[in-house]
Parts: sequence; structure tokens; C-alpha cells
Amino acid sequence: MKASDLQLERLLRAAAAIRKEAPEEMPFGFDTRVLAAWRAERKQDLVAVGRLLRRVVLLSLGVIVLAGVGVYHDLQQSDELLAPNDEYAIADNAIGAVFDQ
Repeated sequence: MKASDLQLERLLRAAAAIRKEAPEEMPFGFDTRVLAAWRAERKQDLVAVGRLLRRVVLLSLGVIVLAGVGVYHDLQQSDELLAPNDEYAIADNAIGAVFDQ
């Protein structure tokens, strides 16, 4: 046998020889610590949800502002409110005509 096998066997025998008795009751104050940690974690979860909601609102406002700037730019480029050669207007009219039938 190799030296490492002998050392492993000796280690396993030593670990099996130790008898550790389990405590019969919880340590003093354990339940209080568990409840306090749970309550603190629950408050942090609410804070995390608030942060997520704030980020979603800010991102949504950014998208709305960008869309508004794009619409404003598009309206400034065209002379009329709905230009007759606007591809989107033509497609919208064609779709509306199909559904009106």
C-alpha cells in the first residue's frame, strides 16, 4: 500500500472513533437570533423591491423622453402633420382598410 493510503485509512479510523454527542436543546438565545435575522432580511427585501421599482420608473421615464424627442424631431422634419409619403401612415391606412371591411 502507498503511504497516502495508510494515512487516509488512519485518518478515517480516527474520525470513526470519535463519538460526539448532539446537544439535547438549542443554545440560549438561538431562536431570538434566528427571528431577528429573519426580520432584518425581510426589511432588506422591501428595500430591494423599492430600489428595483425606482429603477424601473426611471428607465420608463427615459424611454418616454427618448420617444417624445423622436416624435418631436419627426414632426419638425415634415411640413405637414401626416406627410402623404410617410411609409408608416401608408401601412397604417392599409391595415385600417382591411379591418374596416
